[in-house]
Amino acid sequence: MFYISGFYKFKKIYDIKKAKKSLSNIFIKYKIRGTIIISTEGINGTISSSKINLELVLKKIKKAFNFINFDSQNFAKCKFQIFHRGKVKIKKEVVPMGIKILKRKTKNHLEPNSWNKFISNKKTILIDARKPFEYKVGSFKGSINPKINNFREFPNYLKKLDKKQTIAMFCTGGIRCEKASIYLEKKGFNNVYQLKGGIINYLKKINKNKSLWKGECYVFDNRVSLKHGLTPGTYTMCSGCRKPISIKDKKSLKYEEGVSCPNCHDTLTNSQKERFRMRQKQINVAKKLGKKHIFQKEF
Repeated sequence: MFYISGFYKFKKIYDIKKAKKSLSNIFIKYKIRGTIIISTEGINGTISSSKINLELVLKKIKKAFNFINFDSQNFAKCKFQIFHRGKVKIKKEVVPMGIKILKRKTKNHLEPNSWNKFISNKKTILIDARKPFEYKVGSFKGSINPKINNFREFPNYLKKLDKKQTIAMFCTGGIRCEKASIYLEKKGFNNVYQLKGGIINYLKKINKNKSLWKGECYVFDNRVSLKHGLTPGTYTMCSGCRKPISIKDKKSLKYEEGVSCPNCHDTLTNSQKERFRMRQKQINVAKKLGKKHIFQKEF
């Protein structure tokens, strides 16, 4: 069994190159896989390992960056390793939006139980801050998706909102909404709320029969999507376009295992498809021999 933790912390970090080297060494020593992004404004990551190693590394991260608790943290477990490798990246921002956070405001963070009642109010504008393909996999009933493919474009969408409206925002783990809510407050919005811990926290704490969530939640790892209780969902990843594909998509004539799906079939060139077919053939041969091919993504 593999244990997973997603987390973020907004905190001034001065020597990020030194921090990257330290984290990279920790990844190797404790066999950590996943991704951590560090910037001068903080740290954001999702990592996976054995239970003992994960707990040790989380303590070491807090000690290395001199803080007691993460701003947000979630835990899950899975029968397979959800990441192929471990990576530590340096970025200008932990989430690219063109603004940096030095101090969080937590007064408008709503717990999952309070969230249900809050978004049931018809006067509340419910915004899904994720990308369109994530929204397509699942979302809250009645939510609006800005339909932007780059989070840097999000402020342009937010400018169109009425400052008098009550706004509720959500994203996968909460960090994108942290940035967006602070941006709105700086622009004079006073009634901006967000789902504490994001969708991950909601699906973990709210029973399906009381849930307002429809569909599954896309995640950026080998699980592809999650259901209530954070169990792996039904979606898989298209090897042609790297977008999530449903059971329904697989019934399409445009779906070919390891090659294409309805999203990319018409845009891939013949040479690309032939190359993907050759790769899938190698994967199938490896499976028959009881081995795992380097390009095999499914588990």
